[in-house]
Amino acid sequence: MSGNSNGRVGIGSVESEYIRRHHTHDDLADHQCSSALVKHIKAPVHLVWSLVRRFDQPQKYKPFISRCVVQGNLEIGSLREVDVRSGLPATTSTERLELLDDDEHIFSIRIVGGDHRLKNYSSVISLHPEIIDGRPGTLVIESYVVDVPDGNTKDETCYFVEALIKCNLKSLADVSECHAVQDRTEPIECM
Repeated sequence: MSGNSNGRVGIGSVESEYIRRHHTHDDLADHQCSSALVKHIKAPVHLVWSLVRRFDQPQKYKPFISRCVVQGNLEIGSLREVDVRSGLPATTSTERLELLDDDEHIFSIRIVGGDHRLKNYSSVISLHPEIIDGRPGTLVIESYVVDVPDGNTKDETCYFVEALIKCNLKSLADVSECHAVQDRTEPIECM
């Protein structure tokens, strides 16, 4: 498992407990890799959750997604087609909503198709309230499991996926923190 907002660094007992509770991938096969990443965001849970839970608009904080179209109603089992920005070894991804728990702040998707190498990819994101510098903050944990593509090692696959997740989590923090500042002061322009 990876830890804290800087990557592969030790994680605390609070994070470990949340990972044990919400991010255990028991069915991990030999040809798969898995990890969990942690990010502390200086914005309240409700604000961060308002971005994460938007299965229909991941591009609000995920910089590698240029467009998203949801098929049908927004419910468990719904599918979304996302277009991936150029520069990545992918063009499209078809993703299914696996879990959307507004009470516990847990969100999960599974990639079920598309033009990319992330086969059998699934992820879980959980949000947890915390106090950062005396203000409401959010502990975000994202875990994943994915097949290791032919011709790649587990380390290479984990490095690539973790780089994407770190970028998404940094963007989530930037957008959330901008909105949090906006809520405390006069309007400013956020992403």
